[in-house]
Amino acid sequence: MLTVAQWCATAGWPVHPLSPGRKTPAGNCQTCSAQRHRHTDCPCISAGRWCHGFHAATTDPDRIHSWWSTRPTPGVAVACGPAGLIVIDIDAHGSPLPARDRLLPGIPIHDHIDLTGVENGFHTLAVLAALRGAPDPAEDDQTLRVRTPSGGLHIWYQSGADRTWLCSSGSSTGRALAWQVDVRSTGGYIVAPGTTTYDGTYTPVGTCRTPAPLPQWLAHELTRTGHLDTSSSAEAPTVRRTPPRAQMAVVAAGGGRDAAARTLETVLADVAACAAATEGTGFSDKLNKAAYTAGGLIASGHLTDSSAEEALLAAAEYARPGQRGHVMSIIRSGLSAGALSPLVPGGRR
Repeated sequence: MLTVAQWCATAGWPVHPLSPGRKTPAGNCQTCSAQRHRHTDCPCISAGRWCHGFHAATTDPDRIHSWWSTRPTPGVAVACGPAGLIVIDIDAHGSPLPARDRLLPGIPIHDHIDLTGVENGFHTLAVLAALRGAPDPAEDDQTLRVRTPSGGLHIWYQSGADRTWLCSSGSSTGRALAWQVDVRSTGGYIVAPGTTTYDGTYTPVGTCRTPAPLPQWLAHELTRTGHLDTSSSAEAPTVRRTPPRAQMAVVAAGGGRDAAARTLETVLADVAACAAATEGTGFSDKLNKAAYTAGGLIASGHLTDSSAEEALLAAAEYARPGQRGHVMSIIRSGLSAGALSPLVPGGRR
């Protein structure tokens, strides 16, 4: 693993340790775990410790030698954003097909189209490429590809200095490229080739060991599906609307009571706006505020529990796809707290 970490650093890819045998970041020190502070407020990283996952990633040879000389030896992960990487992560999970509108988000798949044989991310990405008249990225032997222990595939590309991309989960109801196709870039990490976990080794495919530039057609699809980070652009919108699925849930939650729907939609829009950046947006606080507001509206009889929770989850998954467990914890906590203080729309508690 030390050799793998050194090889990545030589390529200019900052690395951080994974828990031995696993694909999750090594745990924080006891102080960080107890205080739950942000990485920007933590002295550990500057002191050479690996707390806060990819935020501690480095190319420093001395630090790398220190981190990967421990026993048991950590695995190796690459922080995609600082490395200028965007990795297409194809899953091959044996799970039922989702609704047709989630197979290729934004591309209608009508009922008369036979979906026999579509079983995983390899198929949905191949279909997307075929629709665009482009070669299948899974067969791209001109870029680094890495087979995962579960039978999936990581396709590594250079993102380019002029654009920043956002992560997503292919199972998300918010931002997604295709079903069972995840995207790893700014705000995320990827397991380095050669890393071994309890499930097996992440093994390079073919002879290419260098990420190729992101294909233009794929960049267009990523832009279309909301992966382009526009937060630093002068042309970026200053107001982000509530995502469509959340808007539908707001209408249902309001039950015809316009004032309640407007109250909920206002706080949901703040949550959805966090999609513009992967960090530094106060996402957790905004989601907690929205849930607290919804809890108060439920307590006053203006919303139903199920519809309010659906609206909150839709906005949260739009802003932070792939974090369902985390966001549900915030939502339920906020709803419970808000329920103790009934809220009248347009009035006071």
